[in-house]
Amino acid sequence: MKDGQLDEIDRKILRTLRTDGRISNQDLAVSVHLSPTACWNRVRALEEGGFIEGYAALLSQRALGLPDTVLIEVTLDRHDDDMLIRFGEELAKLPEVMEANLLTGDYDYLIKVAVAGTEGYERFLRQRLYKIPGIRHSRSTFVLRTLKRTHSVEP
Repeated sequence: MKDGQLDEIDRKILRTLRTDGRISNQDLAVSVHLSPTACWNRVRALEEGGFIEGYAALLSQRALGLPDTVLIEVTLDRHDDDMLIRFGEELAKLPEVMEANLLTGDYDYLIKVAVAGTEGYERFLRQRLYKIPGIRHSRSTFVLRTLKRTHSVEP
C-alpha cells in the first residue's frame, strides 16, 4: 500500500479476510502469493491505515433464540442535539438492536432488531424502545427473508 492507495494484492488480502477473518497468516500468504512475512506486514499496514476496523464472530440469531428481524422506522419529537445524543445513547444500550442509523427523509432512525416472533417484538417495544423518551412515531416491518448480508463493502 503506497500513499493510502490499495493495490490488487491488498484488495485480495481484504477480500479474503472479509470472508474468513480467522485464516492463518500462512494460509493467507499462500492465497495471495506472498511470503508470510510480507503478508503479515501488509495486513498490519492495512490495519494501521484504517482499512481493517476489527475482527468479529458472526453469531446465529436463530441459535440464540432470536430468529426474527424487524426494521423499525422511528420519528422523534424534537431534533436538537441533546435529544439526538440521548436517544442514540439509549438505543445503543439495547441488546436486541443490531444496527441503528440516523437518516434524512421521512423518519429519523432506521433500527434493525432481533426478536423472537411477534410476542418478543411486542415485549421489545413495550419494555425497551418505548421507555426511551422522545419518540413521536414508529413503524415496523418484519423481514421475511434476507437475500444478502455482508458486514463490509467489497474492496
